[in-house]
Amino acid sequence: MKGTLAVLGEVDGVGAAAFLRDGQLDDLLIDAPDDRIRPGAIFRARATRPMKGQGGLILSSPQGPLFFRQAKGIASGQRLIVQAATYAEGGKATPITDRIVFKSRFCLVTPGAPGLNISRDIKDEERRVELRTLCDAEMGDDGLGIVLRSVCAEADDDAVLDDLLEMLALARQVMSEPVDGDEELLLDGPDAQTLAWRDWPVADQADADDGAFERHGLHEAIAASRRANVPLGGSAHMYVEPTRAFVAVDVNTGGDTSPAAGLKANIAAIRALPRALRLRGLGGQIVVDAAPMPKKDRRQIEQVARLAFKADAIETSIVGWTPLGHLELQRKRERLPLSESLR
Repeated sequence: MKGTLAVLGEVDGVGAAAFLRDGQLDDLLIDAPDDRIRPGAIFRARATRPMKGQGGLILSSPQGPLFFRQAKGIASGQRLIVQAATYAEGGKATPITDRIVFKSRFCLVTPGAPGLNISRDIKDEERRVELRTLCDAEMGDDGLGIVLRSVCAEADDDAVLDDLLEMLALARQVMSEPVDGDEELLLDGPDAQTLAWRDWPVADQADADDGAFERHGLHEAIAASRRANVPLGGSAHMYVEPTRAFVAVDVNTGGDTSPAAGLKANIAAIRALPRALRLRGLGGQIVVDAAPMPKKDRRQIEQVARLAFKADAIETSIVGWTPLGHLELQRKRERLPLSESLR
């Protein structure tokens, strides 16, 4: 099948969304277990104890401990309105921030950061003026800022305005909650299908009918994503394996013994890596054990990596090469590992 297809349904009784591109599974979102805090959840939380060695603070919430990095001037027992920033690593408190953001498909609302900002990806000056005019009447003096996302470039004005009004109302409702009160979940984080609507491009086709995952062979594709081995074409392949400390990526040339085998395998691996990490829900520190190649080729690999991850929605930084010749990356933990979503 050519083109794109969005599929909504369930995997093992868990809500899920899949995005196929030309018949290949390109992205996968699965609801986190009930005992995990979703990124985007907003809490009224209570400061409990400082983590002086780490320069942070532990807060308590109805769903478990939270970790506030580089917290200063916060007394024990003080209440705060905070938002879960990423998923917690196993056995650790959930990282949070006090910079609250309400995110939807067309806009972001930013309490405490007033003003209107329009995505720089919207190049058409006439469209920028139209969007600014559309939002000017909704700008209040309550300290709420608005960011219009790039998808607004081609969107219907009524859809943009409806989404903006809904998010402004939600932000005003949540931020009007008194800080001094019992610990409480004020707003849950989005589930998989909400994230798909919010962040994925509009697909050529969609299927949300019963049995959609079975109909499109997605259970087999998900099973393949749970395996470490990722074919790269020819005999080349890589293994993507999470450990407690980092995600290890081992690139192999297979039976190819040509002089350029290492470079070809490494380029293929880097191009395939964003998708492999997306489907497996992996983030944190990524260490790539590249196939043997001359040092002079490292710059080319870095250029390929920048292009590959620029097209990926999850923030990933290229840190550099280690003395042992490993390429290190740092990737935001926006998703729960597939192994934890489907136990």
